[in-house]
Amino acid sequence: MKYDVIIIGAGPAGIFTALEVIRHKPDQKILMVEKGKPVDKRHCPKAETGKCMNCKPNCMITTGFSGAGAFSDGKLSLSYEVGGDLPTLIGEDFAQELINYTDKIYLEFGADEHVEGNYEGEEIKEIRKRAIRAGLQLVNCPIRHLGTEKAQQLYLNIQNYLQEKGVEMLFNTECDNIILENDVCRGVRIEDKSGVREIFGDEIVIATGRRGADWLEKVCQENGIAHKPGTVDIGVRVECRNEIMEMVNKVLYEGKLIGYPKPWKNKVRTFCQNPGGFVAQENYDNNLAVVNGHSFKDLKSENTNLSILVSHNFTEPFNQPIAYAQKVGELTNMLGAGHIMVQRYGDILDGKRTWAKELAQSNVRPTLKDAVAGDITAAMPYRAMTNIIEFIRMLDQVVPGFASGETLLYSPELKFYSNKVKMDTNLNTNIGGLHCLGDSSGWTRGLMMASAMGVLMGRKLLEKEN
Repeated sequence: MKYDVIIIGAGPAGIFTALEVIRHKPDQKILMVEKGKPVDKRHCPKAETGKCMNCKPNCMITTGFSGAGAFSDGKLSLSYEVGGDLPTLIGEDFAQELINYTDKIYLEFGADEHVEGNYEGEEIKEIRKRAIRAGLQLVNCPIRHLGTEKAQQLYLNIQNYLQEKGVEMLFNTECDNIILENDVCRGVRIEDKSGVREIFGDEIVIATGRRGADWLEKVCQENGIAHKPGTVDIGVRVECRNEIMEMVNKVLYEGKLIGYPKPWKNKVRTFCQNPGGFVAQENYDNNLAVVNGHSFKDLKSENTNLSILVSHNFTEPFNQPIAYAQKVGELTNMLGAGHIMVQRYGDILDGKRTWAKELAQSNVRPTLKDAVAGDITAAMPYRAMTNIIEFIRMLDQVVPGFASGETLLYSPELKFYSNKVKMDTNLNTNIGGLHCLGDSSGWTRGLMMASAMGVLMGRKLLEKEN
């Protein structure tokens, strides 16, 4: 069978491409190929075991229908100012229009109608004043919080809807490569338990998410898909008591702050803030353990966690930013014997490692119970670590107490957004019939912008049919 559309990856970008097409043209033959499991079969055993089991062949949190984002914090950023570079390609007003449209679809399938971060009181003015004094930019972004556990039901509703409408889904199936013929993509080569086979389609959409960024980079190199090295983020997950973050949590829910610390003035930002949340481990390929944050609707902790990320942009002759970030992660994993490492901020300033007995005596107790106390500075590059320390000092002016000696830093937190695929405003690559979406394409960051890009892709495919 030849398909009208083949979608590689069942994360938000791929899901919303299929939704937009099938809702407006039900007779389209659509195939989704996903290396993980259906959303209703995704279950992290850590809930029972208390520690990461390093699931094989794929991590239950990072792969499967709905991708990695839905199983972490489950937040939808409702402003075009947050979520990547897509607005620079299609325009800010159009990007916001797509977000508003996509948000309505999320509501249809069960998203909470309440929006966080719309507070208009005097406290937000005070936070902004402090940010300006500290040399930081405050991005006030409304957030629709799905919740880690509630997001699973929402995406199950979408999965069931797509299957009822005739969208075919192949789970536990990996895409090996694309099939080219005279600079036109005719299909893909896939592999599952039964072996390797080729499937063909008129339009091929690659939306493999952050987890598939390095795979897509290889595919681009092998097949002459025009791309350029993009940004890769290296940083830490920071955890402190809810009392410290009380005002920001109340007023903004997720305060997004951006700064350019001296001496290098690299872009450093906060990301994925989880009030009352839990620090979590995710496993990527080659047993790479990275840290992330979860935020549930009902279950709450005494801590707030957020990431601090340093953006790295490399120039010629270096063109392997993803590999660079992976090496940083591998070195940290080595020091932690395969586990996430955690260190107190005060110990970093004092030039000493953190010991488990010191964590047990601290006001801030780690929510990632199997994190290993140690010295993250032994693996973190000097430039990144200096940026993080200086940024924390700047944040302390906005949130007094943030730079407490007991504040916890977990490592590594890595975001593989590199390898920006060159595309026109119709989301066409230089290869006929091939399109690249979502975080793996380098154009988006996060659930909402990836979903909105999927909607746009669906519309462009419908225009081709007409």
